[in-house]
Amino acid sequence: MHLNPLLIVALTVSAGIALWGIVDPQGLGAISSAIVSAQFSSRGWFIMLEASGLLFVAIYLVFSRFGSVRLGPEGSEPEFSTPSWIAMLFAAGMGVGLLFYGTAEPLTHFSVLRQFSGDPQAAGLALFVTYLNWGFHAWAIYGVVGLVIAYFAFRRGRTLLLSAPLTDVYGDHGWTRALAWLFDLLSIVAIAVGLAGSLAMGVFQIQTGLAGLIGIENPSNLTAPVFVAMCVAFFIPLRRDLGEGMARLSNVAMLLALGLMVFLLVLGPTSYIMNSIVSGFGRYVFNVLPAGFATAEFFDSSVVDWFQGWTLNYMIWWLAWSPFVGVFIARISRGRTIREFLVGVVVAPTLFSVFWFGVFGGIGFFDALRGNGMLLEVNSKSLDATTFALLQQFPLSTVTQAATILAAFLFVVTSVVSAGFTLAMIGTGGDENPSPRIRTVWGAVLGALGLAMIFVNDIAVVRSIIALSAIAFVFIVPILVVCLFRSLKTECPK
Repeated sequence: MHLNPLLIVALTVSAGIALWGIVDPQGLGAISSAIVSAQFSSRGWFIMLEASGLLFVAIYLVFSRFGSVRLGPEGSEPEFSTPSWIAMLFAAGMGVGLLFYGTAEPLTHFSVLRQFSGDPQAAGLALFVTYLNWGFHAWAIYGVVGLVIAYFAFRRGRTLLLSAPLTDVYGDHGWTRALAWLFDLLSIVAIAVGLAGSLAMGVFQIQTGLAGLIGIENPSNLTAPVFVAMCVAFFIPLRRDLGEGMARLSNVAMLLALGLMVFLLVLGPTSYIMNSIVSGFGRYVFNVLPAGFATAEFFDSSVVDWFQGWTLNYMIWWLAWSPFVGVFIARISRGRTIREFLVGVVVAPTLFSVFWFGVFGGIGFFDALRGNGMLLEVNSKSLDATTFALLQQFPLSTVTQAATILAAFLFVVTSVVSAGFTLAMIGTGGDENPSPRIRTVWGAVLGALGLAMIFVNDIAVVRSIIALSAIAFVFIVPILVVCLFRSLKTECPK
């Protein structure tokens, strides 16, 4: 196992955060929450401005003369057919977050917004806010970062690293090497901490679902066995080259989630759900651009806290995941034009999110507005339990809950394995086939970080820790965009 300064420092910092969280989870959570709250209060406007700016960058590139530039040499063809490519984009966009928040997030927003308007209006706004958090802005962040990585790797012959654009555009100097090294270090830490948060979220949801299935009153009694099972499941493939096998597992998870969504759409209040999707999508499309500049500046502290805890936190969360998801998207997009890349990456997953939250959120609103409000009550006590409480209202609830548990498990395991490969690749300077030892070490660090997040035992605080790890990317991503445009202009003169 070859050790270089970047790998040593990255492992040390990541392991240090994990150790801190295991020894003093409350301390880590309190400090992270305080720092993130201060940053959101002072720079929330800049975060929203940047997220919206990246969406405008994506729109501009699609319609500009740069849209025809190919991510690879002239004449190169895509490695994957368009249907396969779109399917893999869905796999990247799917994850335990959608299973966790499918109903829980719309109902949480509804609980806040109903204090300021009637319930029907609050439901519509709640679905809109959910779309805002998971839609075009999120995928524009992923898409632009992925585009930068793909362009410099395949068009300019550089590595799949965030540092590549800097050294390619500004040359190999002392300051560029130092800044590039820092970019790679920060991307490693953001990926590791962000992935650990999803691992913890998966453990919370799986233990809650299992407890309901097997009749255990206290879900926390299952924390240890669920966590150990996950670690065993992701350590085995990290030691072997099982890329195709892991892709199949990811596809199985995606198909389970898709089947679950269709099942609920057909057996649920179908007309009500479709009405919510159509009206919600229309509201979203016609208001998404101005909403991207909203900062909740004229409201009281409760609304500001809600806005910062959700929308602002999501924008930072997507930035934290952008190196990881960006590398994945880049690796499967060689040979496509910039226009094809951005339309596929930004539009397709957003449309899926619209349907996903429209179905799960629509059922939640139906229960809140026309039912007994049971889901709203469950959601106020435990976000982990909301999805399973919803499934219990439908036939074959045992089967659907088991499928949800399995999908969540597979999403987390395949994400950890992919992240282990990505972290090992970045830490070794872009080696696309890092050694099993390095991958295994990163698996252990990710497991330790996940355990630290579990010890924190508060989803809101976990989100703050993820946000803290990614704050630097608020300043890094604009530099990457500048590098992209400088390079595009040199090969596409007017």
